[in-house]
Amino acid sequence: MSSLSLARIFPRFPALPRPGLAALLALHRQRQRLARLDDAALEDIGLTRDAALAEARRPLWDAPGHWSHAER
Repeated sequence: MSSLSLARIFPRFPALPRPGLAALLALHRQRQRLARLDDAALEDIGLTRDAALAEARRPLWDAPGHWSHAER
């Protein structure tokens, strides 16, 4: 079985550092926990319910921008 990479599938796009699967799954869990916080906890961290739910709805691959520039 040959290994496929994005660079082989899309050769014009350079390989960029990306977060690993474990980091993406951790991000997903954090977003789900954020959605379950009560209003008092959200107020403590300075977020509205709408902002917390919007963050929780972001797709798994929509990781923070600084992750793509992280050194490995």
